[in-house]
Amino acid sequence: MRKLSQWNPERILFRPNKTSFVPVILITFTLPPFQNCLYYWGFAAWLAYYINHPLYTPPSYGKKQINFAVIMFLLCEAGNFSIHVALSDLRRDGSKTRKIPYPTKNPFTWLFFFVSCPNYTYEVGTWISFTIMTQCVPVGLFTLLCFIQMTIWAKDKHYTYLREFKDYPSVRMPIIPFLL
Repeated sequence: MRKLSQWNPERILFRPNKTSFVPVILITFTLPPFQNCLYYWGFAAWLAYYINHPLYTPPSYGKKQINFAVIMFLLCEAGNFSIHVALSDLRRDGSKTRKIPYPTKNPFTWLFFFVSCPNYTYEVGTWISFTIMTQCVPVGLFTLLCFIQMTIWAKDKHYTYLREFKDYPSVRMPIIPFLL
């Protein structure tokens, strides 16, 4: 590994190794971390354009719709946080062994009774509430694409759990209780 002081800007931006010439644009669109940034920043700019546009129309049902969506948003965020805490507690002792996640006394973790990836369920709920709050088509499209991607990840994780653990609860679905 080269020392950071040995890198010059031209080498970092245009020539990652001695034998090739790769422009920054090509790197931006082909490497996964850059694709991820481009996806989120691109959508953030698009959503911000519509939501902050002078001709933006507020939600049809006004304050009631916004208040309902804010409450839903906050509950989903609290649930997502609770799931991440529960998942981090699985390896608190520093071991590398995988364990089956189970619900705790925290009611937000009770979604573990029904789904393998409740963090994705709560994340989708957060984006659905933001869509309701803004009532904006680009936000709805972003929510749909997020749901599709998180469903793919949840199915992969669910099937991994089924393969690894013989006693994995059969009632659990990947992301949507009793459905998907």
